[in-house]
Amino acid sequence: MTKNFTSLKGLILGLSLLFTCAGLQAQFAGDLKFGIQLSPTFSGMTTNDNLINRDGSNLGLKLGVIGEYYFAETYSIHTGLGFHFNAGGTLFYEDQYQKVDIWAESLDGALTTVPDSIAGGLAYKYDLQYLEIPLGLTLRTREFGYIRYFVRPAIHLGILTQSRGSIKNAGFISDEESFDISKETNSFNLGWSLGGGIEYSISESTSLIGGIAFQSGFADVTTDKGTSLLREGRNPTEDDSRGKINSLVIMLGVMF
Repeated sequence: MTKNFTSLKGLILGLSLLFTCAGLQAQFAGDLKFGIQLSPTFSGMTTNDNLINRDGSNLGLKLGVIGEYYFAETYSIHTGLGFHFNAGGTLFYEDQYQKVDIWAESLDGALTTVPDSIAGGLAYKYDLQYLEIPLGLTLRTREFGYIRYFVRPAIHLGILTQSRGSIKNAGFISDEESFDISKETNSFNLGWSLGGGIEYSISESTSLIGGIAFQSGFADVTTDKGTSLLREGRNPTEDDSRGKINSLVIMLGVMF
């Protein structure tokens, strides 16, 4: 609750700064524009281990401020500050695993009694919140009536602000109960995105943005520290799989 309050307070301050800058914009060169985004997302997680598979998506939201610098009529560099709420997804560990010991420390903190051995066949759901800083390029067409089309490649730095987890189909804990898994998740996530859409001018200085983008992480979201996996006829091994987040973003915003 405290982390959420701090995050929202920071966002409100950012929005206040946005409108202050927008009010001052007319007094300076027209190369700078500011805006806000309110973009629904659909996120899922994948790994490089064929026995740990994606199992469902998270419905999330990107909310934040955007700044653009136009260095040519149809080209601009953009950055910003915002939050990606409820990123993540669910990873299913196949029942070939006789023992899966990946969230032991977090379960110890959430439950009074933790089973000595947890077998495979369970789904582990990650509900993550990031403070995101994008940096990218926007390539636009010339205006057709009130519409311009654009393509937007970017990179994203994500700073983890909240990390919750839940386990599906486990008899020792409710499917709906979530608990802190910050010890099992990395604090930073670096990714890339590629999107495209339309920009619709509603006045000389204001336009609506709509489009779609695919965002994918470079970094491993999971820490894998002190974990162990056991398959029949094999020696116990550390879970060294790389879990990354892929997101489909419905880009919605207003530029001033």
